[in-house]
Amino acid sequence: MNTNIKRIFFILLGLAAFFAFYYAPQFGPAIDPSGKSFELTQQGKAAIGLFLLAGIWWVFEVTPIGVTSIAIGVFQALFLIRPAKEAFRDFMDPTVMFILGSLLIGLAFTKAGITKRIAYKMLDVVGEDTRKILLGVFIITALLTHIMAHTAVAATMFPILVAILALYGENADGRPTKFGKALFIGMAYTAGAGSICTLLGGARNPAAVGFYKEFTGIDVSFIDFSVHLAPFGWLTVFLIWALLLVIYKPEKTKIPGLREKARAEYAKLGPVSKQEIFVGIVVFCALTMLVLQAIVPALKTMDRSVPLLAAGLLFFLSNILTVEDLEKKIPWNIVLLFSGAMSIGFCLWKTGAAQWIAVKWLAMLVDAHWLVFVLGICFLVLIMTNFIMNVAAIAITLPVALVIAKYLGVNPELILYGATAMAGMPFLLLIGAAPNAMAYESKQFTTGEFFMTGIPASAMILCLLVLMTFTYWPLIGMSALIK
Repeated sequence: MNTNIKRIFFILLGLAAFFAFYYAPQFGPAIDPSGKSFELTQQGKAAIGLFLLAGIWWVFEVTPIGVTSIAIGVFQALFLIRPAKEAFRDFMDPTVMFILGSLLIGLAFTKAGITKRIAYKMLDVVGEDTRKILLGVFIITALLTHIMAHTAVAATMFPILVAILALYGENADGRPTKFGKALFIGMAYTAGAGSICTLLGGARNPAAVGFYKEFTGIDVSFIDFSVHLAPFGWLTVFLIWALLLVIYKPEKTKIPGLREKARAEYAKLGPVSKQEIFVGIVVFCALTMLVLQAIVPALKTMDRSVPLLAAGLLFFLSNILTVEDLEKKIPWNIVLLFSGAMSIGFCLWKTGAAQWIAVKWLAMLVDAHWLVFVLGICFLVLIMTNFIMNVAAIAITLPVALVIAKYLGVNPELILYGATAMAGMPFLLLIGAAPNAMAYESKQFTTGEFFMTGIPASAMILCLLVLMTFTYWPLIGMSALIK
């Protein structure tokens, strides 16, 4: 299909999906197991249509992904789904500012030369085998997410990967390499996999534990959470590595002379500069504050974007970052992407469309076999977390699922850990998580390639969930059914 014809086709397909829902007759209410009814309003129908339009335009890149995000705000105001003040307020949500702060930190790391220092040292350790290089990157990414939010980890790792890719080289015709695709897609996926291992990996983790305590009265400790999900996360990291070696087998098995080149380049950097020390101290303080938020009550009310933005402010005040960096090196397309993702997520939530979809789906599973029920819940979370905030996916799904689990005799712990794991690994769409969008900025893969790679990756983690349900979790005392 001609490129222009293909583009016009998907533009019209997105518009058709929107108007099909906008003008559709009223749908029936969704009723949960307790008898509570959820009506789908006209605004809710339109929100679902807009959600489909945005998904189609994002996946097929009919326009820059940031421009599609702008369309999300415009359509909400134009078709009276939500007032413009609400629709566009979400574009500057603290989560978006957290992503901006993460990008500023990554940019400061690059300008100071820290990223090259880390990259060259890692390559010196792992050697010249491209498979080991990929594994080394994935392990470092996953480890960092144990103590840092995965957005901050992605921002830290991105310039390191750019340095590694430069040493690998490119195809003769300038096309992205398979190694580059595996490197950046793998970084995004393993950032998600690592983030489910501790309560510090993402806001969804403490949110899920909070809902669980509210519905069961049982608190989940930091250690308990990691004991149940860390093996799941690390198995996923190694499976992702194996999967990407199959899908994107690197063109070169080895990069001859890479270790010597890495050592030589590292030597050229000279001793650690004052600028590197300053950037390192500022970032360490910002990350320490983020870690302490989980245990110091006085810091819990502070938004997590504040430490990163404060670090960015210090970098501008000290002239490490300049106005040229702000204008030319910040990927505003990616910032806008997440602005639109927040707006459509809140739109689905505020109009009741998300709750209606969740209850309709889960109501179909009330009489199902317990394993089908568990997989149905986890599949729903897995899909929803690709479109809306993973915290929202948990908030929408978990309360209803815990109620139904009681009727089916399913252990609520299984629902908690299964749903939380799925919420941390949106492998299909760029808007599912900040690391996905940051990886896309490398220009090593298309949104379509990311989506197609995510299908086997998502199927893989669902299979791993079944394996954990029948093997590891029973070994540590968590049965699938209530005894």
